[in-house]
Amino acid sequence: MHTYKNSVNKIKVGILGCTGAVGQKFIYLLQNHPWFEISEIGASEVSAGNLYSERVNWKEEGEIPVRLGEMTIKNCNAKFESKILFSALNSSVAGEIEQQKANDGHIIISNSRNHRMNNVVPLVIPEINGEHLSLIKSQPTPGAIITNPNCSTITMCIALYPVIQKFGVEKIIVTTMQAISGAGYPGVPSMDILGNVIPHIIGEEDKLETEPKKIFGKLQNDKIEYAAMQVSASCNRVPVYNGHTMSISFKTDFPAEREEIIHELENTNSLGLPSSPDSLIYYSHDPLRPQPLRDVNTDKGMAVTVGNLRKCNILDWKFTALGHNTIRGAAGAAILNAEYLIEKNLIDIE
Repeated sequence: MHTYKNSVNKIKVGILGCTGAVGQKFIYLLQNHPWFEISEIGASEVSAGNLYSERVNWKEEGEIPVRLGEMTIKNCNAKFESKILFSALNSSVAGEIEQQKANDGHIIISNSRNHRMNNVVPLVIPEINGEHLSLIKSQPTPGAIITNPNCSTITMCIALYPVIQKFGVEKIIVTTMQAISGAGYPGVPSMDILGNVIPHIIGEEDKLETEPKKIFGKLQNDKIEYAAMQVSASCNRVPVYNGHTMSISFKTDFPAEREEIIHELENTNSLGLPSSPDSLIYYSHDPLRPQPLRDVNTDKGMAVTVGNLRKCNILDWKFTALGHNTIRGAAGAAILNAEYLIEKNLIDIE
C-alpha cells in the first residue's frame, strides 16, 4: 500500500450532503481513514446549525462516530475551509452548489450525476481511466470537479474492463437487478417492493448507455473521444438491500476462448491505495454465484464479483456481475478517486 508522504498530518476534508444515505457512507468509510480526516460537514438549511447526532437518521453499522456526532452541521452554501469536499448532494441541488465550491477553489469529488457528462469534468474509475483526471487542468475555476460514475455503470465497466483491454467489446446488452439502497433512504415503499420487481428506474438506463462511452474513451488533446461501443440497458429494482446484480451479454472485437476471458478476469491488479481492493475482480467458478447475500462485501465492498461465463446465442458471451452499490458504486468510489489524485500529485492540497 502506498503511504501519503505527510500521513502524520492527515488531509482535512469536508462532506456535502452529510445526512443522506451516501453522506452517511462517506462518514462510515472515512472515520478511520489513514490519509483523510473529516473536519467539516454540510447539509441543507434545515439541518444547518444542529449537531450531526441531532439531525441524522443513522443507518450505518454501529453507532455514529462520537467526534462526528458532536460536530455542527454547516449550511452547504456557507464557507468551507477544507480543500477537498466529498459531495453526496441530491442532484436537485448538487449542480449549482458543486460549481460554486469549485469557483471558491475547492476540489469537489462528486457522487452526483449533474456534471458527469461535462466535457471538461473527468468521469473516473481510476483503475480504468485515471489519466482522464488531467482534464481538471481545462476547468476554468480555481478548484475542480471530479465525478465517479453511476453505481451500475461502475460495476459493469469494471467487469468488462479486462475483456475490453484484451479483446475489445463493441456491443453490450445489460439487465440490472438493483438493490433498494440505491434509491437512498427511505427508498422504495415496502408495499411496492416486497415480493416484487419494479421494471423501471428513472434515468438509470440512459446513464448505463452513455457513461461507459466516456469512461472508455481516449483522451486526445485535452478532450475525450468517446468509445464507439453500443450499450442497451434494462434496469430493475429488486427486493435486495445492498448489491447491484447484472446479467451482461457482450460481443468482442476479436475472437476469445472462455479460458482466455476467465484468465483476464482473474488477473486484475490493485492500485495499492488505502481503499483499493486486493484484486479488482473476483471470478467465481460456482455457476450459482455471485449472489448479493453472499458476495456483496467481497474485499471491503470495493471489488466486483463475476461468474457464470458462458456462450451467448445472440452476441458472443454472457456473464453475471455484482458490485456493492453504496461502497464501490458511490462513496468508496469517490474516496478512491481522491486517493488517486493525492498519489499522482494531481492537486495541490497545501
